[in-house]
Amino acid sequence: MHTVAILVLDDVVPFDMAAPMQTFDWTRLPDGRRPYRVRLCAESPEVRTEGLSLRVDLGLEALETADTIIVPGRSEESGPPSGPVLDALRRAAAAGTRIASVCVGAFVLAEAGLLDGLRATTHWIAAAELARRHPRVEVLPDVLYVDNGQILTSAGAAAGLDMCLHMIRRDLGSAVAAHAARMCVVPLEREGGQAQFIVHEQPPVPRGSELEPLLHWIEDNLAGEVTLRAMAARAGLSERTLSRRFREQTGTTPLQWLLRARVRRAQYLLENGDHSIERIARQAGFGSPTAFRERFRRVVGTTPHAYRAAFHGKPAAAADSA
Repeated sequence: MHTVAILVLDDVVPFDMAAPMQTFDWTRLPDGRRPYRVRLCAESPEVRTEGLSLRVDLGLEALETADTIIVPGRSEESGPPSGPVLDALRRAAAAGTRIASVCVGAFVLAEAGLLDGLRATTHWIAAAELARRHPRVEVLPDVLYVDNGQILTSAGAAAGLDMCLHMIRRDLGSAVAAHAARMCVVPLEREGGQAQFIVHEQPPVPRGSELEPLLHWIEDNLAGEVTLRAMAARAGLSERTLSRRFREQTGTTPLQWLLRARVRRAQYLLENGDHSIERIARQAGFGSPTAFRERFRRVVGTTPHAYRAAFHGKPAAAADSA
């Protein structure tokens, strides 16, 4: 049997721990046999986390005989992992053990140096901090998981399920992985990446900035024809000066700001209404449904139909006919 060791550290996120436990435990071969043996291990017998404590029978020595190690995320208040934990992970990596993280468990792998020179992901809200702390890691904030072969990382919470199903399919094939997905009541593959869950904030503008009234005007007139000339006239500036001020104060161009604002408006309309894609395209100010679909997919990472199905609780088939 393939042994999966889940490393449980203090302040572990319970879902990040339980999701891989259940996914691998529910996996069955066509003849009904279990292909995986799931074990919890920890640095000390008692693991504390918010609202509960866990008794864990196996110590760090269990990592030495594991075929796969899963590192769940930990709460924001948790301190850095201990030297023995990092050393155990480094020894396992050197021995060729497959190691994967769930959510902010990527920070533990990064502290051990296992992500240096590799691509990785984590929860989108923590991606910038991971990149800041570990500049040798190429952080991809828009994906559900990253498979580097031996080292894998996943985004927040449910993305750990996607990664586990991917590993099962890699180990045992699509039929076994599809059965595991049905047991978890999740799709074997989700459309789009983490980008569809990210709140795409506009670049910050200082309070009292000379552009602030113009930006409010843009937000109020997204459905209309908002051109660079119209924006410049509204601001009382030349087009060239306006473009320069925009770049200085927001880090982007007037056009990019406008397009991002229109995508955000479309997201709101998809989440909160049943209007057709054509009507939403008009309400958000896109020239055509085709232009809307292309821009939306480029920014959000999925189609308007799939976004509505995921966030509006509407079946995908019904969404596709809207």
